[in-house]
Amino acid sequence: MGEPLFRQHEWLRRWSCLIRRGKMGRAEQKTCINSLKTVLLAVGSSRQQPNSAFGAGSLLRPTVFVSSRTMPTHRLVIVRHGESTWNQENRFCGWFDAELSEKGKEEAKRGAQAIKEAGYEFDCFYTSVLKRAIRTLWYIMDGCDQMWVPVIRTWRLNERHYGGLTGLNKAETAAKHGEEQVKIWRRSYDIPPPPMDEGHLFYKVISKERRYAGLKPGELPACESLKDTIARALPFWNDEIAPKIKQGNRVLIAAHGNSLRGIVKHLEGMSDAAIMELNLPTGIPIVYELDDNLKPTKPMQFLGDEETVRKAMEAVAAQGKSLFLTPNPQKGVAENFSAGTAARELNRKLLRGTIRGTGPEGGVLVM
Repeated sequence: MGEPLFRQHEWLRRWSCLIRRGKMGRAEQKTCINSLKTVLLAVGSSRQQPNSAFGAGSLLRPTVFVSSRTMPTHRLVIVRHGESTWNQENRFCGWFDAELSEKGKEEAKRGAQAIKEAGYEFDCFYTSVLKRAIRTLWYIMDGCDQMWVPVIRTWRLNERHYGGLTGLNKAETAAKHGEEQVKIWRRSYDIPPPPMDEGHLFYKVISKERRYAGLKPGELPACESLKDTIARALPFWNDEIAPKIKQGNRVLIAAHGNSLRGIVKHLEGMSDAAIMELNLPTGIPIVYELDDNLKPTKPMQFLGDEETVRKAMEAVAAQGKSLFLTPNPQKGVAENFSAGTAARELNRKLLRGTIRGTGPEGGVLVM
């Protein structure tokens, strides 16, 4: 059911304001113009048709409803950083400040191209204080010719802190401790890995780094579960990012797999079990259309060509021999998760979205 016509006035006022401020792209303007036509046609129709319930001369007219699908929404774009050198070596990275690999740089550039071809413009960028996310954002900003847009960096968007596992090869760790134990450390929602003690090889370059000097006592973690990661990321979302979006600002977040999973969990209202089955592909922009309450109005969309998305998901699935996303060869994109009710629930909610084609043929592939 749509909204009564008199409620559309606020929408029209907002559209006009956004267009005047230059905060609406060509595609958005087209949607708004079509919606305005719908409203005006409805007004004309209601004025010309007599209202049999109240008589031909009655001043009362039928309430006109317009589909809520025509209403403008807030757009949020999230991007997991491109492959890092430690991703390439299959090591637990966490808060270690690894660089992008050459493949990761190309992933970031392709993500930037997909955003540019979609015509998206932004008012604010958010990222972590780790260079693999920062450099990914730089490639996006440069590729979209939006280097001048303000950037806010925060440790709260950092990757999950893998504690004592930091720097270890995932396959070797699985061979030593057993794949089930490693999966518990990596994928249990509220069970952290062993803490990083002062004797750890990377303790000083992480825990004593001056970028974290301003943290309050107790804020600097020695290790984190996914629950811990979400608990320190969500306050920043609620206090900083969400208000910006509600004010009409167009936001892109370039961050990490686990901090972004926390945002996805919050937006989708996903269960703890369901979020454990989700892993986001590297370098692929993910688009959310949100209503005024910042609830998704449609499933997440992967921005990029089919082949790029499929390969990225396959690479994520292969890391550490863990069963995350399993590509469906008939669909050409990840459709089914490895196993379990939580996986099927997540698949239904999230992966029946669209992949916006940006290749030579363009087009939209609907799942």
